[in-house]
Formats: sequence, structure tokens, C-alpha cells
Amino acid sequence: MIGLSTAPATTAAIEVEHLSKTYGSFTAIRDISFQVNAGEIMGFLGPNGAGKTTSMRILAGYLPASEGTARVAGFDVHENSMAVRQRIGYLPENPPLYPDMTVEAYLHFVAQIKRVSPGDRPRRVDEVIRRCSLEDKRHTLIRKLSKGYKQRVGLAQALVHDPPVIILDEPTIGLDPKQIIEVRNLIKSLAGEHTIILSTHILPEVSMTCDRVVIINRGQVAAIGTPAELTAQVQDRQQAKLVVGAPEETAIRAALQNLPQVEVVSLQPLGSEPPRWQVQLKSNVAAVRDNGTESLGWIPEVARALVQAGIDLYEIGRPQASLEEIFLQLTTQEGSAGTLEEAA
Repeated sequence: MIGLSTAPATTAAIEVEHLSKTYGSFTAIRDISFQVNAGEIMGFLGPNGAGKTTSMRILAGYLPASEGTARVAGFDVHENSMAVRQRIGYLPENPPLYPDMTVEAYLHFVAQIKRVSPGDRPRRVDEVIRRCSLEDKRHTLIRKLSKGYKQRVGLAQALVHDPPVIILDEPTIGLDPKQIIEVRNLIKSLAGEHTIILSTHILPEVSMTCDRVVIINRGQVAAIGTPAELTAQVQDRQQAKLVVGAPEETAIRAALQNLPQVEVVSLQPLGSEPPRWQVQLKSNVAAVRDNGTESLGWIPEVARALVQAGIDLYEIGRPQASLEEIFLQLTTQEGSAGTLEEAA
């Protein structure tokens, strides 16, 4: 690329601070803040209508924010819009393709308007054709391509000028399982060299692709962290999972009935002989933290009560929350962000 100004010093590739967007009386996003570190893949996760596309469009310079600031590669998206656009590769939900051009001609055209130098264009076009597995389609008209190949061309146009920051809005929507795996592997291969923010509502994309996650719900940030950190947040609720041996369910419940601080969430037979049961418990008292470590003081009481009742205790541990459970807990609240986002 040519004519790039020097970016201000910054430790994050993407910085969003108190960003809001309103359409009349409707608020699409409200006071969202987060950072994406250089070389990181950040998942931007939320239900349909949560504000993901609005946020992506503001970062890409397609929409102005109503309040707050956003910086990409050190440049303010409002004050230095052209500098930002030169440094991002943007794949919207519907790729901006010209159906009557061949793949190769289209990518040369995109390279030109993105100011790739004439001497460097053939190399960059060949590189993105290779990376996006488009070698056998380079002379094919785009209108003749399948949905999966069109998505690959969309990715290629986002990469052709070798931008430091890549913004992908629902990059695997409408693809079959094989195409999803191919696109996922391509995105993962870009990490380190590029900073990527990946908007999606498909949970496997996050767990298999992203380093950290921003969960947005009803236009607001609900949680930020690695999948492991989000799991820890959910597991702050006092829960335990046990495997015990007892002739019948009533014996287990009788052993625990004198522990008012313990609630039996579920009790299921494991179909073994002698009979074993999987028991999930929840404490109805608040967790107590000592030196930053959650106290599980009620667990020994449970173990003692079971053993004293003659019930064998085989396993005891914490239930592992899945990303799906985390997502549902953080986003299944009354109301929604609405659907004006899709029309914006």
C-alpha cells in the first residue's frame, strides 16, 4: 500500500470506548467498551439483533457512532476514517462481489482500489487465491460460484492488501460443514500476522477459533474473557457433581435432608450394578472467598452425611459449564435488542 500515515503509539490493535449508536428512539448498542490485542482472534458473540453488525460497521467506517470512540491500528475511526480503511480488511455478512467479473479480475480490481502498488498486485492476488483455495476458480465468473466459493472470494478481497486488522461479520453463515472447517482453518492461520475480530452467533466458531470472547446482549457487553475465564464466572455459583452408590434414590435424599444449605438439582441412575447415581448439588448460601479462592466448605458436610448414612462416595467435583450454557445464561434475559440492526 502507499501513502500511509504514521499511527499513534498504542498497545491494542482495536480499542472501543463507551461506544453507542442510536436510531431515533432505538438504541442498537449502548456504552460498549473492549480491546483486541495485536495478533489476537477476538470472538464477538451474541444472539441475532444483539448489536454485532452495528458494531462491526462502526469499526469498518461504514457507520458513524452516536457516542464514544473507536480506534483501529491506532487511528480514530471518525477522525481518521481513510487511514483506518487502509488498515482493515472487512468481510460483511453479504460479501461485496461483482458477479460478472472473474475471481482473478475482481481481486485485481480490489487490489487497485485498496492502493496496492501496481508492481505488487500480481503477487498479492496470487497469494490470496492460494490462501483461500481458489486456484481452480480464478478464471470463473463469480456469479457461477457456489455460496462457499463466494465466501472465499469475500475473504480474499479482505486480505488482498495485507491489512493488519481483519473484521469478519458472520464469515461462515450459509456454508456446509466442510466449508465451515476450511474457512475456520484459514482464519486460524491468519492469527499472529493479523488481528481478527470475528462476529458470530455460532458457538463452535468461538470455542474452536478465538483466543478471547466478547459476549454482547441487547446492545450491551455482557462478558469479556477467554472461554476458560467465562466458564469460571459461571461456575462461581456453588455447585458440585457426585457419583454415589445407594440401593435407591430415597436413601440419598434422606441422607441430605438435614442439610438446609444444600439443594439437590438432579439425581439420575447410572444403570450400573450395584446401583450408582449421579447427583448434582447446589448450595443456597453465598460463596465465601478466602485469599481469592472460593470456599467449598459445604462439600465436606455433604460427604460426611452420605458416608454416615452408609452411602458410598465414588466421585466428587465441579460440573463443567459449556460455552453454550455460558451464552444462554448471559443472553436469555427478558426483551431483546430488536431487529433494526439488520436494516441499518
